[in-house]
Amino acid sequence: MTAQEPEHDHAPQQRIRAVLGEVPETALWTLHHRAVEARRPDTVLPDPKAVELVDRIDYPFTERFGPDGGLAGQIQALRVGCFDREVADFLARCPGGTVVCLGDGLETQYWRVDNGRARWLSVDLPEAVALREQLLPAAPRQRLLACSATDPAWLDEVDDSRGVLITAQGLLMYLRPTEVRDLVARCAERFPDGTFVLDAVPRWFARLASRGRLRSRGWTAPPMPWGMDADEQPKLASAHPAVTEIRDVLPAGGRGVVGALLPYAARIPLVSAARPSVVALRFSARAGRPAGPVSA
Repeated sequence: MTAQEPEHDHAPQQRIRAVLGEVPETALWTLHHRAVEARRPDTVLPDPKAVELVDRIDYPFTERFGPDGGLAGQIQALRVGCFDREVADFLARCPGGTVVCLGDGLETQYWRVDNGRARWLSVDLPEAVALREQLLPAAPRQRLLACSATDPAWLDEVDDSRGVLITAQGLLMYLRPTEVRDLVARCAERFPDGTFVLDAVPRWFARLASRGRLRSRGWTAPPMPWGMDADEQPKLASAHPAVTEIRDVLPAGGRGVVGALLPYAARIPLVSAARPSVVALRFSARAGRPAGPVSA
């Protein structure tokens, strides 16, 4: 053994036990499917960090969530890809900007799209941040903040002097409609030139979850109080007058049947309205008060 090869370098890395509450545990569900997809040689989302995390976490992924034959993982990866493209576009426009990730869980977007200059703020509940600190400790340009996305306190921690983009990935469906409205309104008010990228499940899907009918092996998806059909996206403008642009972010790529059908999903009205959606909101400097609920 040489001085350059200390004995502890060869010790196996300790596995980290994950015990999370009902909604924070969904971060493990998305991580599981993202890692399954990333392991494929023909993956639509290379994500070695997700694979590394699954190998490090002491958690019965397959027993809880069931095996993934490729469909769930690919759909999750295509959704994540929508967010990645929006963040990459923002960083191209604002290289030194700030990316705020609400409900970040164990998302590994930083390792996929970081440009070496941006600042990242990860906001999540204390138990989720505690697990992330063990598995993904903050790099010099990263900060972890234990705070609910519905608590306005996190807004004071954001430096928007060089531009800001906020993501809410896999989060808003677990909030009440009034909380969704208030969150969008606060961001529009505080960051008048900012961007907010969110995803939404359709109403039929939210109803199934709230009835406890979305099950997989030993896991049942938590209730989802907020759902929004894709054709209801214009209602997001009712949260605040500063919401001046609403853009449907469509998935790109895909393989097999999913890849063949994707181009048509947004063109057939009945199918388009009932699909999950990713939406990019742009804010302007106009002031004003929230005009009403985002969605009933």
